[in-house]
Amino acid sequence: MEKFDLAVIGSGPGGYVAAIRAAQLGLNTVVIEKAELGGVCLNWGCIPTKALLNSATLLNHIKHADGFGIVTEGVSVDYAKVIKHSRSVAARLSKGIEFLFRKNKITTIVGTARLTAPGTIKVIGEDKNEQTIEAKNLLIATGARARAIPGVAFDGERIISSREAMVLPERPASLVIIGAGAIGVEFAYFFASLGTKVSLVEMMPHILPIEDAEAVQVVEKAFKKMGIDMFTSTRVDKVEKSGTGVRIHTSGKEESKILEGEKALIAIGVQGNIENLGLEELGVKTEKGHIVVDKKSYRSSVNGIYAIGDVIGPPWLAHVASAEGIAAVEGIAGHPAVPVDYENVPGCTYCQPQVASVGLTEEKAREKGLEIRVGRFPIRANGKSMAMGESEGFAKLIFDARYGELVGAHIVGAEATELLAELNLGKTLETTADEIMHTMHAHPTISEIIKEAAEEAYGHAIHI
Repeated sequence: MEKFDLAVIGSGPGGYVAAIRAAQLGLNTVVIEKAELGGVCLNWGCIPTKALLNSATLLNHIKHADGFGIVTEGVSVDYAKVIKHSRSVAARLSKGIEFLFRKNKITTIVGTARLTAPGTIKVIGEDKNEQTIEAKNLLIATGARARAIPGVAFDGERIISSREAMVLPERPASLVIIGAGAIGVEFAYFFASLGTKVSLVEMMPHILPIEDAEAVQVVEKAFKKMGIDMFTSTRVDKVEKSGTGVRIHTSGKEESKILEGEKALIAIGVQGNIENLGLEELGVKTEKGHIVVDKKSYRSSVNGIYAIGDVIGPPWLAHVASAEGIAAVEGIAGHPAVPVDYENVPGCTYCQPQVASVGLTEEKAREKGLEIRVGRFPIRANGKSMAMGESEGFAKLIFDARYGELVGAHIVGAEATELLAELNLGKTLETTADEIMHTMHAHPTISEIIKEAAEEAYGHAIHI
């Protein structure tokens, strides 16, 4: 029986990052993974979807190339190559994790894990052979899977999740997407860009419901131009197969509607993979489909058993899982861990225009009773964005009026997801409007909108 200091179940962005950090801290570490290294994020989520979105964005740039003096003729889409590129990116990154494990002397076991006692794991391999390992500490990082609508089962063909959507053998002529969070919106942009007729259904008042309402309006306007039909404040009552497609019965602020498409993509959220791990037998507390942990140490209700990432509930984000993994193993190794700041989690949606945010929305800030100053600067007034032909969107910064501290930031438009890092760091350092205003930003860059949004909050933006 092999013995380890730490056994990690799952190799997604929580599990593999935790394992590498544990190895750096001198812990003899094993990772148990039943599928590809890198988990859903690297193989079926974050990364391959960005490859798909890049193909869509490249196509949209080519469609408008004439305005830049570039003449294109006979442009077409090889859908199979678009999918192949996405899969090759995922495969390369998974191989990269394999290399990092070897470099850090991390043992990898391929198979399905089940906890049989505190510190003991039975692993069943693909060949059905069993082995048992012991570890002083167990870290569960088994992630999550797409959540189904009650009474509506995924069939992988007409009623699909994001996983199937990434590798459809043919582009559907029409698609109904149920759920307009980041996943639903990104797939709406991708398929609509390639020519699919997309209907997007969301039960909340606007798409991307956790984002700033003003920012979302920019995306909704762009989506309307693309021909995407959006049905907000709309509930799905029934999903049924009909002929070779699907029929979605809806009701809401408008009269009841029946939406039809070749396929229905359900993107209403995720649920943790907590089944068949042996948690119940060991007395590990779970609640509403996730493992309950102390969100400082990530220890479960059973000593020596820890959990991180999607399996412990929201926010369901790869970078949150990575941060939790590092905090957990640093604590296990006896090092002072820096707590994860859940008030400073960046959120990004990679459609075009992109949406990025951190901290409070204007609405939430007012609900908390804060006296605030809000600064906005339109991208259309920025020289670099004009040169790029990317004029949609704005930066919006929210400051506490008393001290000038940044409490929220929202960007919609070109490179929004890259621009956010400056504000994320600023919020970590408790930066103020004055400090942003007096930080020199290179010209010409889109990042100048950050400085000018801060200036606009205090009435002295230069370029508007």
